[in-house]
Amino acid sequence: MSKRLLSLFSILILMTLVIAACGPAATEEPTEEPTEEPAEEFVFGVILVGPYNDHGWSEAHYTGAEYAVAHIPNTRFIYLDKLNPADRPETTLEQAVDDMVAQGAQMIFTTSDDFKAETDLAAEKYPDVVFVHISGDHVLTGDAPPNVDNYMGKMVYGKMMAGCAAALATETGTIGYVGPLINDETRRLASSVYLGARYCYEHYRGMDPNDLRMVVTWIGFWFNIPGVTLDPTEVSNDLINEGADVLISGIDTTEAIVVAGQRASQGERVFAIPYDYEGACDEAPDICLGVPYFNWGPGYVERIEAVMNDTWEPQFVWVDPYWEDINNRDMSAIGFLPGPGLAEEWNSQLDEFIAGMADGSIDLFVGPLNYQDGSTFLADGEAATDEQIWYMQQLLEGMEGPSQ
Repeated sequence: MSKRLLSLFSILILMTLVIAACGPAATEEPTEEPTEEPAEEFVFGVILVGPYNDHGWSEAHYTGAEYAVAHIPNTRFIYLDKLNPADRPETTLEQAVDDMVAQGAQMIFTTSDDFKAETDLAAEKYPDVVFVHISGDHVLTGDAPPNVDNYMGKMVYGKMMAGCAAALATETGTIGYVGPLINDETRRLASSVYLGARYCYEHYRGMDPNDLRMVVTWIGFWFNIPGVTLDPTEVSNDLINEGADVLISGIDTTEAIVVAGQRASQGERVFAIPYDYEGACDEAPDICLGVPYFNWGPGYVERIEAVMNDTWEPQFVWVDPYWEDINNRDMSAIGFLPGPGLAEEWNSQLDEFIAGMADGSIDLFVGPLNYQDGSTFLADGEAATDEQIWYMQQLLEGMEGPSQ
C-alpha cells in the first residue's frame, strides 16, 4: 500500500471514531401547546302549542330559536310542537319538560298563555333549569318561582297598525276579526285593532269613526280543534257574508287570509291581515294588506346569553318595537310588513301613522275610553299604564262581540 493510500485510510478511520464518539445528533423535543377544554354545548328547549310550521305563532317561535342558534356559538335547541288537547291529549307539559331535561336542556321556553300554571309546576320540579314563559305575568304578580322569566312583545302596536291598514282599505266600513279564546291578552289586542282603525278612518279617510264597525267572533282556542272550537273557515266566511271586506286574524293559523283569498278569486273585493309570522302573507299575497308579526330571535338571544353568562335574573319584560326600524330583524321584537294588497297611498298613510306612534304624537290609549258596557276604562285625558293595558277587562265601547 502506498504511503498516500495509507494516509487517506488513517484519516477515514479517525473520522469514523470521532463521529461514533459524538453519538447521534440531538433532536429538540416538540413543545406541546396547551389545549383549551371545549366549551360545553348549551342546550335549550322550546315547547310549542301548535305545529312548528303553522305559518303563525308557533313557527315564529321556531324561527326565533333558529336565529338564536345561528347567533350564539355552541348552542342547540330541542323542541316539542303541537302540545295541545287535540294533538297530544295524553301529553302534559311536565312530561315534555322531563324529556327535555333528560336531553340536557338547561333552559326551556314555554310559548303559550295556556302553559302558565304548568310552567310554574315544572320550574319547582327543576329549580336549576331556567324557564321563560312567553306571554305570562307571574313575575309581575309575584307568583312565579325564582327560576321563571316572563317575556312578551308589545303587539298592541302591531295590531294598531293592522287596524289602520284595514280602515284605509275598507269600503263597506265593516272589519271582521277572527279571535281565539277570550282573556286579557286577546281583549287588549282586539281593542288595539279598533283604536288604530278608528284613528285612521277619521284622520286619513275623513270619515266618522263612530260609523266604523268592528265585528269580533271568538272561535274558542288559538286554532281550530274540530268538535271543540268554532271552525275559523266558517267564521271567516260568515264575517264576509255579514259585510266585512277586511278580515283580521287574531288566531295562530291562517284560515282568515285563505278564505279571503278564495273569495277574492271569485271576484269579491276583500282583503286580509294575518298574524304572528312574517311570511303569512304568502298564503294569498294579492289581497294581503300586511302582517303584524313577532320577531322572537333577539329576545331569545338576550335571555339565553344572560343564562350562559350567569347574569340572568327573573324579569317581566314587555318590550316595545324598535321604533327606528320596526322591521330590523336584529333589534325589533314587533314588526309590520306591508303586503302587496296595500296600495301606495295607503302605505304612505300607514307609514305616517307608525311615525306618529314612534315619536309619541299619536297615543291611542288615552281617555276618554269606555269599556263595552259603558263603564270607564280611561277618564278624559288619562293615559293608560302598561298594567291597565295588560289587564283589559272588556272590549272597548263600540266593538261588536262578547267580552267574556
